[in-house]
Amino acid sequence: MIAFPRTALAQELVIALQGKALLGDAHNGLFLAAPRRTGKSTFLQGDLRPALQAAGVVVVYVDLWADARRDPGGLIAEAIARDLQPQLGLVARTARKAGLDKVKLGGLEVDTSKIGKVDGLTLTEALRLLHESAGQPVALIIDEAQHALTSEAGEAAMTALKSARDQLNQPGTVNLMLVMSGSDRDKLLRLVNTAGAPFYGSQVQRMPPLGPDFIAHVSALVEAQRPDLQPVDQATLQQAFEMFGSRPQFFMAALGQVLSPLAALTGRFEPAMREAAQEQQAQDEAQMESDYLGLKPTEQAVLWRLLAQGSRYRPYDADALRFYRDKTGHPVSPAQAQKALEALRQRMPALVWKSARGEYALQDAAMHRWFETLAAADRWPPAAPQGLLPFDED
Repeated sequence: MIAFPRTALAQELVIALQGKALLGDAHNGLFLAAPRRTGKSTFLQGDLRPALQAAGVVVVYVDLWADARRDPGGLIAEAIARDLQPQLGLVARTARKAGLDKVKLGGLEVDTSKIGKVDGLTLTEALRLLHESAGQPVALIIDEAQHALTSEAGEAAMTALKSARDQLNQPGTVNLMLVMSGSDRDKLLRLVNTAGAPFYGSQVQRMPPLGPDFIAHVSALVEAQRPDLQPVDQATLQQAFEMFGSRPQFFMAALGQVLSPLAALTGRFEPAMREAAQEQQAQDEAQMESDYLGLKPTEQAVLWRLLAQGSRYRPYDADALRFYRDKTGHPVSPAQAQKALEALRQRMPALVWKSARGEYALQDAAMHRWFETLAAADRWPPAAPQGLLPFDED
């Protein structure tokens, strides 16, 4: 994968996080949404983190999808602990040599055997220790932050981080910067859009996708390595890139295949890239259709309702139960609807996401776009190929 630094965007966000921007609320928390595989994590780690570090900020990064089996709250605490360890390690070793079991740090009495483990410390205390021991502001970057909502401990961690922000920051002084990213805007909104949400009042912003500047960068590389292809048709490549969902990994993989000596391509390569994008798009849609048609009738009805309702989805209200009955041809009880939802969650890969509060959403937001496209073209629901028998319910 080629490196494409987004330095200007990173610098703008650093200024906003420091509270130096004329407008905006990023110093109270920056919430960024971008579809999966569009370069969000690459930007956070490769551009924003070094830009913050260059500005004299201690950066803690944690990806809540790095280990889906682990509780999100524990992952956040461990990430802070890893950065506390080098900062306080010398203090702990000195204290142990002096025979001290506990030591005063930043006004807190800390068990020296637990420094770097966050045991016995609240997240607020751990972040204050990290800030005071480093003598620098702290930025906590949480990738796929919406995953925190899937457990009570994760929700508690989000509430604790809001408290830490309020305690560590003062008017004109930002000691704790919070950056939360998510691949699904609707899920990320659950952190900010209700009175009970941890960061109620904050705004979720769409992260700008890679655009013409990225295509110009790729085109320059192609022209440098293949002078015979000059000038590259950037408009056609931009169109292909957008058809790939602005996902650089898929785009660059297709580019490598098209320009490979083994491809035996004749003529220009840009139309071939557009054809590859169309094939990828068709494959993605075929997979979603196959997943849908492979479901039992009640599971299809439940998923259909979720696709149509989005964030307004209520799985067991009277309208939902009437919808399930109309689509399946038989009454569906709340218990049967719940069983269908759990089956959709347990699939590999999962089709449905559930928060600790019992809220449901699509696991992959791309499925919602697929549904809207078919519905707009009056081609919903997908029909099973002739000859296939309907899937019987248990």
